[in-house]
Amino acid sequence: MPSVEEQPTLGDSDAPVTVIEFGDYKCPACKDWDETVFPQLEEDYIESGQVQFAYINTLFHGEESLLAALASEAVWEQSPGAFWSFHKDVFQEQPEAQSHDDAWVTIDKLVEIASGSDGTIDEEQLEEDIQNAAFSENVMMDQELVEEYEVSLTPTIIINGIMLEDPFDYERIVELIEEEA
Repeated sequence: MPSVEEQPTLGDSDAPVTVIEFGDYKCPACKDWDETVFPQLEEDYIESGQVQFAYINTLFHGEESLLAALASEAVWEQSPGAFWSFHKDVFQEQPEAQSHDDAWVTIDKLVEIASGSDGTIDEEQLEEDIQNAAFSENVMMDQELVEEYEVSLTPTIIINGIMLEDPFDYERIVELIEEEA
């Protein structure tokens, strides 16, 4: 199972179950997962301490995927507490009827999203970090995990080392968590 040590995580680090999402901020299916499955997972298992959740950037949709990944790594570095609000807000900004190729991710848009997260983000520093690709090493580490675990679509969900065939099958997610918890 991929190490989540350097990844944005939510929940108890000592939780018996780790759920990892390989996701792309440009991916409409990831937006759907984040808005439907994730809130249920958070309510049922993350908040109770049974699951630690981690997000790994996956760059399947070009330059904008890279910009969003760099921004997310910079936000995590500046303020882990602001990260999950930023994460959710980026998906909310994704246009409803967009295809993977529609352009909507810009540095200005990402800074605007981060400015509304929780007030702890230094916007100038964030813009500089994105422009200078300050966290490109973190993003490349994510890409190495994508290759190592042969992730070919997003979202890909791994629960304690088991890759789900259908990330939207919440019954299967519950089953795997309950087996391990």
